[in-house]
Amino acid sequence: MKTPLLYILSLLIFLSQPFLPHAVRCHPEDKKVLLKIKEDFNNPYHLASWNPDTDCCYWYVVECDRKTNRINNFHLFAANVSGQIPDAIGELPYLESLTFHKITNLTGTIPPAITRLTNLKMLTISWTNISGPIPSFLSQLKNLTFLDLSFNNFSGSIPPSLAELRNLGGFRLDRNKLTGSIPESWGDLNPNLQYLYLSHNLLSGTVPRSWGDLNFTSIELQRNRLEGDISFLFGKNKTIQIADFSRNMLQFDLSNVEFPDSLTSLDLNHNRITGSLPEGLTKLNSLYLNVSYNRLCGRIPVGGRLQELDYTSYFHNRCLCGAPLPDCK
Repeated sequence: MKTPLLYILSLLIFLSQPFLPHAVRCHPEDKKVLLKIKEDFNNPYHLASWNPDTDCCYWYVVECDRKTNRINNFHLFAANVSGQIPDAIGELPYLESLTFHKITNLTGTIPPAITRLTNLKMLTISWTNISGPIPSFLSQLKNLTFLDLSFNNFSGSIPPSLAELRNLGGFRLDRNKLTGSIPESWGDLNPNLQYLYLSHNLLSGTVPRSWGDLNFTSIELQRNRLEGDISFLFGKNKTIQIADFSRNMLQFDLSNVEFPDSLTSLDLNHNRITGSLPEGLTKLNSLYLNVSYNRLCGRIPVGGRLQELDYTSYFHNRCLCGAPLPDCK
């Protein structure tokens, strides 16, 4: 059967029509702001895709929300950009996630303009050369669920006001040059906080006693100058998995501390901890343990993984003995 002539003519007409481009999603105000950010960064090659003649929703580094078509994610990784965080970043009001990561030429301080990002949920400024004190105005970002300021050059004390971020589930201030004690206000952190990293700073004083009411999944405070007792952070009813308090000046009796079944890594090396290793450690079949360079005594309990660990996990204590250390006399 022959194809009707009308169908052929209709097909030819359709094929002869130019294809219309997709509707432009990019909001003109967002594009204007992004081009200002590019200019402030001296038009780096890393942002070469930011062509004013194209749709900014498809530019590298940024993403648009599918419903509002407003820029809601800005993630700048390992970019060859230099200078300070532009004030213009605060003019992207729909941002929910902002990242500056592994940008060694990023300097200066965090601009106050960032507080205009009231919808921000995740803020990461890490592995940069940003310095100065951690600004207390970050406490105005009430919707933050994750804050990462690790691997920078921040100095001074921890702002007490950061305890006002009641939606935080993860908090990183590690690998900076922070001094002073953990603020008293930090005794009232968000009870849903799961991850807390303050390691590799110069923090002193004690850990807030009220943290015993929290239930961390992972807490790392190693390589500071902290003193006192941290045994109250543990207990059979906890769900903590990773705990690192090594290389501090902690001093407490370990003998009767109870550890939860969830614990997989416990590092207490280079402190002033006394007592003996509790028998409960033998019930943790997936445990990494390091208690070296303390003041522990007694026989290492037999069971679990305790004998499988290298002797370096136990050496340089006052009088610990038993496998994998020499036998007790």
